[in-house]
Amino acid sequence: MEPTPITRRTAMRLLLGAAGLAIAPHSAALAVTQDDINKTEAQLSEAQRKYDEVQAQLDEIGTQYEGLSQQLAQTLADIDTVNAQIADTEQQIADKEAELAEKRDRLSKRVRSAYKSGGDEALSAILMATSFEELSSNIYYLDKISDNDRRLIEDVEALKEQLEAHQVELETQKAELEGLKAVQEQQLSEMQAKQEEVQAILEGLDADVQELIAKRDEEMLQLAREREEQKKREEEARAAAAASSSGSQAGNVTGSYADGTTTGSQARVVAACKSTGSPGAGLCAMWVSMVFSNAGYGYAGGNANDMYNAWTSSSNRADLKPGMIVAVSTHSHTSAGRIYGHIGIYIGNGIMMDNIGYIRTISVNEWVNYYSTTVTPRWGWLMGIALT
Repeated sequence: MEPTPITRRTAMRLLLGAAGLAIAPHSAALAVTQDDINKTEAQLSEAQRKYDEVQAQLDEIGTQYEGLSQQLAQTLADIDTVNAQIADTEQQIADKEAELAEKRDRLSKRVRSAYKSGGDEALSAILMATSFEELSSNIYYLDKISDNDRRLIEDVEALKEQLEAHQVELETQKAELEGLKAVQEQQLSEMQAKQEEVQAILEGLDADVQELIAKRDEEMLQLAREREEQKKREEEARAAAAASSSGSQAGNVTGSYADGTTTGSQARVVAACKSTGSPGAGLCAMWVSMVFSNAGYGYAGGNANDMYNAWTSSSNRADLKPGMIVAVSTHSHTSAGRIYGHIGIYIGNGIMMDNIGYIRTISVNEWVNYYSTTVTPRWGWLMGIALT
């Protein structure tokens, strides 16, 4: 059983030093370095600063646009009010013109009547007086009637002139409001164009920020993977060195390969190895069971150590056949490996495949050297089914 693959969160911890990975003095240079990540972080910080600056500009434009829109709305309301006042004044002028025409007509009729009667009415009013007081009174009232008619006409004419002057003032006020409206509409149009321009800049900066975030995250993950792979290479090198120098369990694997042509049931299992995907990290035995199930031989079940104890029978390379499982019941590389071991399937020509979070192809010798730190790797027919 292999350790779980590195995750984004694990990568972050590695980059913060939580994993404490040591780099050998003479190891190969990493494709991505912490300096690369720091440079990307600086670019991201600058892009974010520009984004915030442009966002503030856009917010300010929005505030100004809102205020100017309110001003234009008030101007439109004022124009509506002045139009209503102009319409009312025009109606009042029309009413006064009608009243003036009626009073002028009345006075005209009275004058024509007096002219036709040759002044008989006024003369009768004078001659019919029986006393000087009555005579004075009749003359006074005749004059009053005439004066009253004239004053009424003059009053109406004066009011009409006032209304006409007020109409001129209203028309002037309306023209000023229409000019203000045109200016405000132009300002709004210009501000809207500026808003669209700044919005486009903001969207571009947002894309830059997102791209830099993705780049930084990918660099962090890549650095973590490279460090993990470097650690694994160092562990494999140490295990191989220990195996060759101390006569470890790998030395118990004997014989030479005696592969022939892979056909029949062996070929079906080998084909299933190549077509069966990984069920996930740490599930090496599950993948083996899936391969045999996909090849038509049922699902074995159990962990690598179970299969090692139940179905492996030899450590002699001469006995190794395509389609056999190759397993250890324990190894010292991971805590899970110490308990459950690890397992793969031999596909011929000194090559085997196993699941370590992805499906790996590896030489048997390399596999044996790496996993033989605790027990001797062994092989055999899974579920006792001898493939042909």
